[in-house]
Amino acid sequence: MPRANRSELLTKTHRVLKKQYKTQPPSLKLPLLEQLVFACCLEEAPVEAAQKAYAALEEQYFDWNEVRVSTVAELAETLSMLPDPAAAAARVRGALQSVFEAHYAFDLEPLKKQNIGVAVKQLEKHQGVSSFGVSFLTQTSLGGHDIPVSAGGLQVLYIIGVIDEKERDAKKVPGLERAIPKNKGLEFGALLNQLAYEFVKSPYSPTIKKLLLSIAADAKDRLPKRKTKAQIAKEEAAAKAAEKKAAEKKAAAEKKAKKAEQAKAAKAAKATAKTKPAKKAAPTTKKAAPAKKKTAKATPEKRAKATPKKKAAKKKTPAKKAAKKKTTTKRLAKRKPR
Repeated sequence: MPRANRSELLTKTHRVLKKQYKTQPPSLKLPLLEQLVFACCLEEAPVEAAQKAYAALEEQYFDWNEVRVSTVAELAETLSMLPDPAAAAARVRGALQSVFEAHYAFDLEPLKKQNIGVAVKQLEKHQGVSSFGVSFLTQTSLGGHDIPVSAGGLQVLYIIGVIDEKERDAKKVPGLERAIPKNKGLEFGALLNQLAYEFVKSPYSPTIKKLLLSIAADAKDRLPKRKTKAQIAKEEAAAKAAEKKAAEKKAAAEKKAKKAEQAKAAKAAKATAKTKPAKKAAPTTKKAAPAKKKTAKATPEKRAKATPKKKAAKKKTPAKKAAKKKTTTKRLAKRKPR
């Protein structure tokens, strides 16, 4: 598409949306991290609902770490005022998790001191931060000119002919910042986000159809069309077939894993069986011990042979006593009478 035509379409889109909606850009002046959380709530949602959702997060949770460790279901209950609470909860949790993993803290203020290009590149490295969030922070907090466009906004711009299918799939809108000046970037972003919200909410609405055709008359061919019963049935059958195929694939993988475990267990059993005979050889040495006991039993014979000597020695003791008596009598005899 020629750039002049694209620029004219964007200018016309801004003019038509300004007449249709009274949406104003959010006037919140928050720190960078808090602005990111607000962007997660604002994506494809009205500004009023996003402000309520952000206030609910601040009121119901102690700090951002408690929000990070909460489940998506718990956060979705808190963000029930948004059009898609589960998607917003996943964005909030993912953004906080990526920031914490990168900095081990919930603080992005140092990015303001860096060059805009460097800061934007660092924000893009956070996997949990969407392109909408990066553009919103660049536009509102870093002083750059980067209009945030959600998935619904990309679809709307494709329908009116601003971008083609490749650019939509790549999530790029070439020439957007050239067509919309910086001083009108916040306003255009808020109006486009409101239109995206209305479109995602009811894509077949006659009001939305009329609005888009007022911007581009040739948008009729690119407008979403209601599916026939045959198409719905075909899609349902295809979904069921895909689920069945996935279940079969999962069962086959589990069966294969089970066989591998059984083979591994059998191999381990064979290895242990080979090592068992070496352990059985040990009792043979223990059985040799009784032979020692037999030799020990033979000692009583020696004791029996040795006992007569001891008895003979004991018998000799009276002779010694008699000799002692003789010596004492001799001594007494030698003594002279007084």
